[in-house]
Amino acid sequence: MILLDLPLPFVLTFLFIIGSCIGSFLNVCIYRFPIRRRLWDQLRALNSHGSGCPRCSSAIRWYDNIPIFGWLRLGGRCRFCRLPISPRYPLVELLTAVLFVVLYLVEIPQHAHGSPLAWGLYSDDGPQNLTNLHSLELWLHVRYLLHAALICALIVASMIDLELWIIPDGSTVPLMLTWIVLSGAFGQNWIVPLWFQDLSVIQTLQTLLPESVAPLLFYWDCLPFAQQWPHLHGLLVSLTGLVVGGGVVWLVRIIGAAVFKREAMGFGDVVLMAMVGSVIGWQASLIVFLFLAPLMASVVAFSSLLLGRGTEIPYGPWLSLATLVLLLGWRLIWPAAEQFFDQGPVLLLLGLIMFGLLVVVLQMIQLLKRLLGIQGPAQEGVFVDDGIPILYPAERSDPCAGLWQRSNWSGIRSGQGLQQQHMWKCNGRD
Repeated sequence: MILLDLPLPFVLTFLFIIGSCIGSFLNVCIYRFPIRRRLWDQLRALNSHGSGCPRCSSAIRWYDNIPIFGWLRLGGRCRFCRLPISPRYPLVELLTAVLFVVLYLVEIPQHAHGSPLAWGLYSDDGPQNLTNLHSLELWLHVRYLLHAALICALIVASMIDLELWIIPDGSTVPLMLTWIVLSGAFGQNWIVPLWFQDLSVIQTLQTLLPESVAPLLFYWDCLPFAQQWPHLHGLLVSLTGLVVGGGVVWLVRIIGAAVFKREAMGFGDVVLMAMVGSVIGWQASLIVFLFLAPLMASVVAFSSLLLGRGTEIPYGPWLSLATLVLLLGWRLIWPAAEQFFDQGPVLLLLGLIMFGLLVVVLQMIQLLKRLLGIQGPAQEGVFVDDGIPILYPAERSDPCAGLWQRSNWSGIRSGQGLQQQHMWKCNGRD
């Protein structure tokens, strides 16, 4: 099924070209966002001046700015002063182009793949069940464009986090706010509804548990509400995803700080997951944060430790990669995860148990470190950047030395891993 009945090779070629051009714009965002401290200044920086060489200030000619091929044509160097140009530029352009194509093949079912309901981001309770859905084909393409915008934001946030260990608001907040507005306007671009559950689970628990807890075992079929109030339902899906996605990271941040006596998660990760949750919903954001991202990051951190490179890695790229894996592998991941979310109100109890276990595990890790005589980072001058410990040189007297301007707001310092150092230098004053 292809919009306007265009041939699939033509559509994919067009998406590859458009994706590479957008990737060129993402490179501008990656370079300019970190040199501004406030959201509005970051957005204004995109149109502040044309692209040019940082050494000789020569403007880049239009034919040298062609995505991917421009860099290859120049041999990876400035035309005038021969300053090396980072290969990150063509790689981001190529990555964006490829993901645009792959995402289209995953989200938009083709006739050769079978029924539209058997492919793509499909669930039994998906928007295709809405009686007011005017065109399934149009709805799928609109949702594809919105998810492509999410991928662009994740690429920008990840590339900046990999290099500088921060996630500027410019890479997350604009899409988050835009998606909330569009969710209310379209009302049917969600993946799974606001709430769903298996009635048999509630019926079984009602026979096992005392009558005093029966009112807590409620059952609500969300689809009639979504059919009657599609725009309100779409808005609630986005807002709930924002609160749950950002809130669960914030809660882990608080628990980690209480146990380890230091910042455990960067504030940029909180905003990043809030953006992801506003797009894919609260259920999918929990899958990303609680299962996929920790699994991927743990494997890489353990491999890095075995190779003697330490375990210091920024967490934002793994949240982004986990979100991408969820979108592309939805057909394989969701059937297993759906059984967990079918529990309905029991999820609230399971959530409390999981966070309680988290506190116990972290306390056991601290106890084990004391028994083994391992000193904590507070005694070693190690501070945290986006949730990852880094050893800062003791002779650094200015935490902003050599870096861009920073706000005096403690939340920004916290997200950049500078809050503990700032509090120490200021004798506990914020």
